[in-house]
Amino acid sequence: MANSIVLYFPKKMMNKNTKTNLDRFDGLTDDMIDTSDIPPLTEDFFQSAKWRMPKDKVKVLVEVEPEIAQWFKAQGKNYQHLLADALRRFAQEHRK
Repeated sequence: MANSIVLYFPKKMMNKNTKTNLDRFDGLTDDMIDTSDIPPLTEDFFQSAKWRMPKDKVKVLVEVEPEIAQWFKAQGKNYQHLLADALRRFAQEHRK
């Protein structure tokens, strides 16, 4: 999953009401969760597993149009993550 993208969505962007009873999940204990469909982790899994550390971030100064900066900032305090995700996606699409 070297090309996976992690997206951060501020609560402000998740404004659709859910029909899921989230309080029910909070009340679950580990014993109450059915994990029977999850295969056990074998020794082979751990032998081929790779430890991946996050890459260090680099601070850059980028000039953008005011309306672009305003839109990202309006998404909430996580706007820098959203901007980095947009740049990452663009770079991945154009590497092909």
